[in-house]
Formats: sequence, C-alpha cells, structure tokens
Amino acid sequence: MRIIAVQWRKNSQAVMDWSNLNYFLAFARSGSLSAASKTLETDHSTVARRIEALEKDLKLRLVDRRARAYSLTSAGQQVRDLALRVETAVGDIERFAQGTAGLPQGLVRVSGPTAVITHFVAPRLLQLQRQHRGLQIELVGESREASLSRREADISLRMSRPHENGLIARKLGEITYGLYGLRDYLRDTPPESWDFLGFDQSRDHYPQQKWLKAITGARELTLRASDYTALIGAVRAGLGVAVLPQGLARHHKSLKELTTATPAPSRDLWLVFHSDVGKAPAIRAVIDHLIAIFKNEWARSGARRS
Repeated sequence: MRIIAVQWRKNSQAVMDWSNLNYFLAFARSGSLSAASKTLETDHSTVARRIEALEKDLKLRLVDRRARAYSLTSAGQQVRDLALRVETAVGDIERFAQGTAGLPQGLVRVSGPTAVITHFVAPRLLQLQRQHRGLQIELVGESREASLSRREADISLRMSRPHENGLIARKLGEITYGLYGLRDYLRDTPPESWDFLGFDQSRDHYPQQKWLKAITGARELTLRASDYTALIGAVRAGLGVAVLPQGLARHHKSLKELTTATPAPSRDLWLVFHSDVGKAPAIRAVIDHLIAIFKNEWARSGARRS
C-alpha cells in the first residue's frame, strides 16, 4: 500500500511527511534496503534517503546502521507498530470509499493458490468481463496468504479458514488429491525404482506433502518444486510420480492415478474478503461471480464442492 503524501503542519512548519512511512514500513517488513526497494520498485538509495528524512522529521533514530546490515532501533520498532496502525486506518478509508461507489468498475485484486488461479479462475472470467466492461481484475497466484488489511488483495482464496477480526469467509469446496505418474513411466518403471517428486521444504507442513512423505518413507524426493504448474510439468515429462490435485491432473490423459494404501487428504478452499468492502459494487460483482463458478463448475473439475 502506498500512503498518500500528506504533511502535518503546525504554525506553518512541516512536522512529518507521511509518504516516508511507506518506505520505512517496507524496510521494517523486509529487513533490508534491497528487499524494500524491490517491493517499492525503486532503488535502495531512495529507500535509505526517505528513511533518513523520516528520522530527521521525527528527531528519532529509527535504524541502526552497521557495516553489513541495518536493523530497527527500539524507537524504530515502536514507530513501526504505530505506522502499521496508520496503514490499517488508510485501508479503512479506502474500503469505505469503495463501499460508497456506484457501478462495478475499477480494479479488483484476487489472490490465491497458483493452480486454482491459473487453471480454474482465469479461464472462467469471460462472462464477468462481458457483463462489466469497466471492471478490471488482477489475478495473483501465490502460495502465501495475501493480507487483506494491508490491501495486498481485495479478495483472497485460501486453504484455511481465517480467524482475523473483520474478515468474512465462505467455504467454496474441497481440493482432493491423488498420486499420479505418466502412463509410459509407470509401465516401464517398477514401483521400487520410482522417483518421487514434491514441493520444496518450505511446504513440508502441507497435508498432501506429509501424506507423500508417509508413502516414500526414508526415500528422498528427487525433485522439489514451488508450485503445481512446475510439478505437473515434471510428472508429464516422465521424471517420476507426485501428489497432484485431482481436478488438475484429470485434464491430462497421459497421467494415471495410482492406488494407495491410505486415502489421500483433502483441503478446504475458502473465499475471504474484508467486511468493509463486501458491498462495494466492483468487489461484490467479483465475489458473486467466483461463488457462482465454484458452485456450478468446481465438481466437474474433479474436486468436491461444499
């Protein structure tokens, strides 16, 4: 979120440029100037200069500058916490403004698991596009959960029910999984020689990854990927077998689902949005469309509908 450049003035003297908080928060979240500069799409020297300007305005040292790393001072940590409250308040104002708008128009950002966004949501937006020409949709496929309070997204598809205050969640259905391999690979390779493919270690806590590890036992995964698009590509190339969403795998006739001793897990899929924006015409139109396509077409994709 970009904080509007507004200045407090007292006796005609500028006290603080609010826009500098945006640079400071980006650094406080990422922990480095280079990471903050990537987030803000600027150079690290600009980030450093804006933080210095904020320190000058506040007459506080917010960052401890050392040879190889910057870190927040005690005052910096307190200002960070207060700035987060400012950011939330700005988001509240934006959501209020959206809720008072008239027609379904403008940008709506939808975040969710890459496989769901890419293979299910994106191909089913044509009708919505035809109905609302002034509506713009940004789809973001990512494994992490976007923050709705910080306006990283307007609508989020999540694999777990949220518990944060102010969020509304609706269960869309279940994602079911199975163990798959290329038919030619399974025919030519005995089970004891199978290579197993899975997610990277940061996703070892996923239920489907734990299920795969229970099947493989002490055998190491020969390939790890960060998303299902890469993983299914590896399976289709004959590199081994992997746990895949049934709704995605069934679109590829060259793949075969394997019988397993224990049933594969399933995961709930939730549609989540902030209560303040639920009535905003643009966001409401997208919410209603997403609910409709999941209700009418999710089961056909091979997943279970709620």
